[in-house]
Amino acid sequence: MAEQPTKKPIVILVIGMAGSGKTTFMQRMIAHLATHRKRTYVINLDPAVSTVPYGANIDIRDTVKYKEVMKQYKLGPNGGIMTSLNLFATRFDQVMSYVEKRSDSLDYILIDTPGQIEIFTWSASGTIISELLASAFPTMIAYIADTPRNNSPITFMSNMMYACSILYKTQLPFLLTFNKIDVVSHEFALRWMQDHDSFEEILRTEQSYAGTLSRSMSLLLDEFYVNLKCVGVSSVTGLGFDEFLVKAQECVDEFYPAYLAELQAKQKKREEDEIERQRQSLEKLQMDLHTNKGRRVVLGDGAPESDSEDDIEEIDEDE
Repeated sequence: MAEQPTKKPIVILVIGMAGSGKTTFMQRMIAHLATHRKRTYVINLDPAVSTVPYGANIDIRDTVKYKEVMKQYKLGPNGGIMTSLNLFATRFDQVMSYVEKRSDSLDYILIDTPGQIEIFTWSASGTIISELLASAFPTMIAYIADTPRNNSPITFMSNMMYACSILYKTQLPFLLTFNKIDVVSHEFALRWMQDHDSFEEILRTEQSYAGTLSRSMSLLLDEFYVNLKCVGVSSVTGLGFDEFLVKAQECVDEFYPAYLAELQAKQKKREEDEIERQRQSLEKLQMDLHTNKGRRVVLGDGAPESDSEDDIEEIDEDE
């Protein structure tokens, strides 16, 4: 059982579908923490966003030029975003060094992710970034859901499936955050999660294949709902952000005993696998040298190395 070390800043990975209000949530959270005299460090990982309404200490756009990546590698928008994030992930050790230098004076590290949700959650770069952060700081996922859109039971079920997959993919404490509750209250969503019969009643009017599938999936998600932490917020009015911080602290309290030990075990297994891979590669090289008896041996696949990007820049956003 992992013991909680000296207080460290809380990393909040903000994830959500396009249009869910992630960026507005980030803006409100930064302002809310500032009013409570909390020190924050902000990182933007969305290379395609045109502008952000907050000051970022580290911005992927300063290091990787999204449109140039699309042009150079002949990629579409999603491919360009994923490749940009992959290139940035190769330098994420620099980000970690910047953050660790300041960690003693920080309370929160806020990270905005791309609106194309699968690009971060299901890519190798997303895994690298989240695991590097979790290995150094207590890390949690804030999954931002668009409450008005979730008024439809099928859309709600789709969002819950996404949330469930992200939870099990990242293996990090998870806080389901219903945004825009100034437009529509999230009480209906809480009722659907707590009372299966009420959700079933709503779905009876849905005779489509999607409705039938949603009814089947709702039974499977009952266990997922039991320990799921939820909160409703309004990024426009600031409603619910105090409760969000309380729930975030509960996630941190779970991180050390329930998540850190498993993460460390995964990292140890990965290191052991890498040592074994290197051992096998060395044996293969020795065998090739013996077989070729001094003749030329070609190493690697011959692919040219990609042009290196500029070093990551840090911007001091001290209040």
